[in-house]
Amino acid sequence: MKLFLKDHLFLIVFNIIQLLLIISIYWLNGNHDLSIALYSLFFGGCLLIAYLLFRFFTHFSFYKKLSKQEPMHTLEETVHGKEIFALPVALQEVLQNQYQQYKQDIHRYEYQQRNHRTFTNQWVHQMKTPISVIHLLLKGKIEPIFDDIHDQVDRIEKGLEMILYMSRLDSFEPDFHIESVDLKKLVSEVVHENKRLLIRNEVYPVIEISETMEVLTDAKWLRFILNQLLTNAVRYSAGYGNSVIIAAVKKGTEQIIEVRDQGVGIPKQDIERVFEPYYTGENGRKYKESTGMGLYLAAEICKQLGHDISLKSVVNKGTTVSLSFRNLQ
Repeated sequence: MKLFLKDHLFLIVFNIIQLLLIISIYWLNGNHDLSIALYSLFFGGCLLIAYLLFRFFTHFSFYKKLSKQEPMHTLEETVHGKEIFALPVALQEVLQNQYQQYKQDIHRYEYQQRNHRTFTNQWVHQMKTPISVIHLLLKGKIEPIFDDIHDQVDRIEKGLEMILYMSRLDSFEPDFHIESVDLKKLVSEVVHENKRLLIRNEVYPVIEISETMEVLTDAKWLRFILNQLLTNAVRYSAGYGNSVIIAAVKKGTEQIIEVRDQGVGIPKQDIERVFEPYYTGENGRKYKESTGMGLYLAAEICKQLGHDISLKSVVNKGTTVSLSFRNLQ
């Protein structure tokens, strides 16, 4: 109703002025019969009101849609209607054309995105083959130069893994499987995968997890999250602390995994933004290897899995990242 009145305000004002001008002309011409003047005003007003009512009820659905009184749940609802008058029909045709163009653009972008994701996945998998060959060639080599090569290959492997999981994040649902996971076994495997990183940075891992603790999650995605958290903890502990603690406890209806380091810590102004993509903060300017994507991906995966992730940190004392899971019944 409000939109209808705003749309016809000029017409109403114009008709009132027109009626007053006509009466003024009769009055100036010497016709001073007040009853005729009032009758003319009444008759003109009735015609105006009748037109406005006709216009309102015949275009009711049109104005209702434009005024957002009728919520739209899909785009199709905005372009499908049963209008019969010229203006609503013309607008409907314009919206229909725009919608078809929009669908074509979306389909084209989706096609390009699928191709890009497929290419990325295939490329990453192809790169894993030469990396595996390099690991085999370096096996048993003890000279320091081979340790450096091992480290660089590990960095490449972790980078490829991040690319792979980033590309899978857009099509997450078909790629995860919720099950009961032996937490200590999974954490031990993650620590073993990062043993060279731990040794190189002279950081000792401490696992404080019960043998019987299990969590309800996807093992593959949780492994990726723990890899990111452990890598960050070790990288930012080098030169500050000599241990990283991975602990798990039960608190009420939740199970909580904590990755605690004794490292450089995160400045207070950066803590609220550490889960943003590509944000590296003050530490990122000091540690050039930081991409700003590890914690972002961890947070996005937790959101998809229904887990909670939080972070606490004190500069020069360390950082604790917590993952919360629902208890298994």
